[in-house]
Amino acid sequence: MALEMYLDLFSQPCRSVYIFAKKNNISFDFMKVSLLEGEQYGEEFGKINMIRKAPAIRDGDFCLAESIAIMKYLAEKYQTSDHWYPADLQKRARVNEYLSWQHMGIRMHGSKMFWLRLLIPKIMGVEVPKDKMDGALEDLEGSLKLIEEKFIGDKPFIAGEQISLADLVAIVEIMQPIGSGLDVFEGRLKLSAWRDRVQAEIGKELFDEAHQGILASQEMVKNMDSSKLQIFKPKILRLFL
Repeated sequence: MALEMYLDLFSQPCRSVYIFAKKNNISFDFMKVSLLEGEQYGEEFGKINMIRKAPAIRDGDFCLAESIAIMKYLAEKYQTSDHWYPADLQKRARVNEYLSWQHMGIRMHGSKMFWLRLLIPKIMGVEVPKDKMDGALEDLEGSLKLIEEKFIGDKPFIAGEQISLADLVAIVEIMQPIGSGLDVFEGRLKLSAWRDRVQAEIGKELFDEAHQGILASQEMVKNMDSSKLQIFKPKILRLFL
């Protein structure tokens, strides 16, 4: 039975898993799960992942959720190049440090900007108040500064001289607000140079393929039927407004 990956490339964690598998020539069946259409709540997907989030994989009878766990599993099973998840104790610790920080440290802020600028106005039919937007932007800028100054510093990549899972997870998160029309690389020379190195290591063709959907999201959301997004209204009221 072929490895199955349940993905939606509008999702940052799904993009990291997709890029990692493709870059390392890991064969898999792409099982599309449309998160905005609520397919993660369907009965069949629930059998794969009770957490109801993508990405998820099924490898024979073995099912696994959470992007970081998935990439570590794939790295070990397929014995990918050491630089992705180094055997060296301190290099691996640097990767783990970033992976431990990123979920609350950058993901929530990049995702929030995407919701505030695109999805909430579409679903709720109103613009987000300026004070909410300014506060979210300040949080995001603080996280980007930390990535530049602490995690990248004077190194080519987060763990040192070579790309790792940390860089892969970082780039997909930082690209999320780009999809909302916010150029987070403008005026950030160190972050931009790092982005260029990561893109070169991944390969421009694969990088562009993985991000083509998110970069077209402004037009996509504009043309969406807002009634299909009402399942997210309680989440918006609870988390954002």
